[in-house]
Amino acid sequence: MSLQLWQSIPFAMILLPLGSAALTSVLPKRAARLWCAGVLALETLLSAFFFSKMLSFGQMYTYSMGHYPAPWGNELRAGPLEALVSLCFAVILLLSVLGGFRKLEMHVEGSKQNLYCALLMLLTCAMQAQLYTNDAFTAYVFVEILTLAAAGLITARSDGKGLLAGARYMVMNLVGSALFLLAVILLYDLTGHLLMSPMKKAVLALHETERYHAPMTMVIVLLVTGLSVKSALFPFHTWVPDAYGASTPITSAVLSSLLSKSYIFLLMKMMYRAIGMEVIAAARVDDILLLYGILGMIVGSVQAIAQKDLRRMIAWSSVAQIGYIYMGMGLGNEAGMAAALVQLLSHSAAKSMLFLAADGVADARGSSLLQRLRGAGYSTPVFGVVFTVGALSLVGAPLLGGFAAKACFALAAAERDGWRMLLVFAALAVSTLLNAVYFIGAVIQLYSKPDVAEGAKARTGVLSAVSVCALALVNLCLGVFASPLVQAIQSGLTLFG
Repeated sequence: MSLQLWQSIPFAMILLPLGSAALTSVLPKRAARLWCAGVLALETLLSAFFFSKMLSFGQMYTYSMGHYPAPWGNELRAGPLEALVSLCFAVILLLSVLGGFRKLEMHVEGSKQNLYCALLMLLTCAMQAQLYTNDAFTAYVFVEILTLAAAGLITARSDGKGLLAGARYMVMNLVGSALFLLAVILLYDLTGHLLMSPMKKAVLALHETERYHAPMTMVIVLLVTGLSVKSALFPFHTWVPDAYGASTPITSAVLSSLLSKSYIFLLMKMMYRAIGMEVIAAARVDDILLLYGILGMIVGSVQAIAQKDLRRMIAWSSVAQIGYIYMGMGLGNEAGMAAALVQLLSHSAAKSMLFLAADGVADARGSSLLQRLRGAGYSTPVFGVVFTVGALSLVGAPLLGGFAAKACFALAAAERDGWRMLLVFAALAVSTLLNAVYFIGAVIQLYSKPDVAEGAKARTGVLSAVSVCALALVNLCLGVFASPLVQAIQSGLTLFG
């Protein structure tokens, strides 16, 4: 079957930001910012068009690159699930960048702003490549590009905290990259393939004959551990608070909402398409992911309660929310994986607007310390309301994305029996209570009577206000339209492998 022109959109969405990264690196800062915003807007439009076409197309297809067909060549593979995640990532990335542009002059030197935009373009390219590639080694290449781009974005802020946070991020994430590369090398040695689909057939054949059981178990351990380090699963989360808390608003919003989710989606793809879920279950890796996911939910929430700084509190909550995703993956059923994807999307939208809104309310008091933010919600009404919406979403208030995700986790757990069901129900109850303690506490602080007379309302940039309000609307849509969202994810999962 010959491919139609629209089916080359995934390739264009990878190539466009890659070429733009080279261009923005030599443009003046203003032109670089405009070009970066324009490319992200175009990526969003292409993602929306591609998603609409995939809904009517309703199946997977492969896009071969070069003159060598599978299983020797390199290819992209696209389906409804990839198109949905790509659209959500593109929308959140665009709104995060637009919402944080107002502070770029303050945090990044003028001579480096074009390089900052180039790094954003590289990050966009790498995320889209990880979504669509069907080649394990190509995935590793773009994992490294994403890692380096993220490190550059963290260190872009002109202070010592950013450099220290970037160094810590690099040390941890290079370890994760090395483990992932070792897994790819061993998979190639065992199967003779780098394309994921032929690789899975070889892995299943080895599993059925029980050959190379120990090496295959080691491959799974290396693969899961490497991407868990990069996505900040407990106990590999120690780089998160500094990386998210000490970065520019754009960096904090983009990395907290999309960076770890990109690695998690790649892990899901490798589990489904390169290894096979039956092999994962036989190795009991799902139980390990379940337990560590729940530990991350509790530890991240407890640490968030202990924080005195609003940005670090939000950063620690990311550890907890990542734990939810791994808990769903660890349930070992399709409903759990669908719940994990709902959480992945809802948390992406909520965390981006939380960091942008937190930066806005901190500007009203000149500090992000919680004790100095009393009444800041009155000084910046837009950011105060948006922060409240994001906080309520992650707590699990009805009609918001976080509630839809927690409801999906509960339904997925009900399909399992024994200790898994009871453990997930208990974890949901305890973590929701802990989420409420620190998020509702922060909201109360924002709307408490200030210790001193309230001054004039802080100025709010129009572009920033529109961006955070749009992110709040995205979160609301994820909650209100949760049923069709879950149906789309479940139908996409049936084609994913």
